[in-house]
Amino acid sequence: MFPPLNEQMDLIRRGASEIIPEDDLVKKLERSIKTDIPLRVKLGCDPSRPDLHLGHSVVLRKLRQFQNLGHQAILIIGDFTGMIGDPSGRNKTRPSLTIEETRLNGKSYFEQATKILATQGVRMEYNSQWLAKMNFSDVVVLAGKYTVARMLERDDFTQRYKAGEPISVHEFLYPLAQAMDSVAIKSDVELGGTDQKFNLLVGRDIQREYGLEPQVILTTPLLIGTDGVEKMSKSYDNYIGISEPAREMYGKTLRIPDSLMYTYFELASDVSNKDLAEIKQQLQDSSLNPRDLKRKLARTLVTMYHSSEEAQSAEAEFDRIFIDKEVPDVIEEFVLGGSVVESTVVGLLALSRLASSKSEARRLIEQGGVSIDGERVTDLNTAIPQAKAFIVKVGKRKFLRFVQT
Repeated sequence: MFPPLNEQMDLIRRGASEIIPEDDLVKKLERSIKTDIPLRVKLGCDPSRPDLHLGHSVVLRKLRQFQNLGHQAILIIGDFTGMIGDPSGRNKTRPSLTIEETRLNGKSYFEQATKILATQGVRMEYNSQWLAKMNFSDVVVLAGKYTVARMLERDDFTQRYKAGEPISVHEFLYPLAQAMDSVAIKSDVELGGTDQKFNLLVGRDIQREYGLEPQVILTTPLLIGTDGVEKMSKSYDNYIGISEPAREMYGKTLRIPDSLMYTYFELASDVSNKDLAEIKQQLQDSSLNPRDLKRKLARTLVTMYHSSEEAQSAEAEFDRIFIDKEVPDVIEEFVLGGSVVESTVVGLLALSRLASSKSEARRLIEQGGVSIDGERVTDLNTAIPQAKAFIVKVGKRKFLRFVQT
């Protein structure tokens, strides 16, 4: 039923930050092969963020790899823990959600996650099934199994404590509640981003306290976003959504820095280890134009979440707008939203300072010097496009990417 141990470990190690402890994982896999019983591999899902992007896909793809090896994938939708709010990486208390909000977001999460996971081989559980049944006595017993000193070993808690930032007592309960998920399903392995390492380690400790064999934890890197600086996040507007239209996914991929191409191939794509080795060699070849590999990456990602036909169509559309019209790869952005009331291109040019005034904007249009996504604007009453993002060119060298929120 299962591939050989070395074959499993080769795939599991790919793109992993840490496996703690790796020796225990080897033992669990050996036992699984011997008994023909799959490992229970757990991934907790944060229902406060229902829209998934490539950053989320890194750990989901790792879970899919365990599925491909024949193991049981278990998605824990944190509808109950979502009411507490995961404090990981926060410098203030996270707003709580209602059980209805977490259930709705959880459903959306599952629908998107199954773009990556094999639906027939995944088990989904809501952690309210066991956490909501715990009475106050149960919580006191659980809390007694961990100390405040150990909680304060967590970096974000330590930083907030030293800075005098408030830490609510219920935030200490979040890692314990997540650990009880591991107890409830008797997980063999738990996956998470590097920012979840503390929570995952607590799960090992609490499983041991309840007489269970501790889970192995595997952490995956946090994918850097298209800006090349911050981790991928909607709040930083540097994300590539897995449900975005093919054209947007293709265009956003071409905006990532060259230095991140290998990382994206390794963590966010399904290319084989052999192809990955070839890509690494190609990136070291100074005669190769990095843009060619980036286009390959964009086609690969669009094919994964849409189809090869849509990938080809997105590339052709991109070439028509950007390559044929000699649009630069890096363009400054202007965000539209909130109090913006301009509805015509004339007003847009003046608002964004592409033209010094509306009268100059009219003159530029009349002279044929304004185009949107490669199409010349000829009507002074042309409305702002409804697209989420579009490129405006004024003259030969002025470009501005408009993003509508």
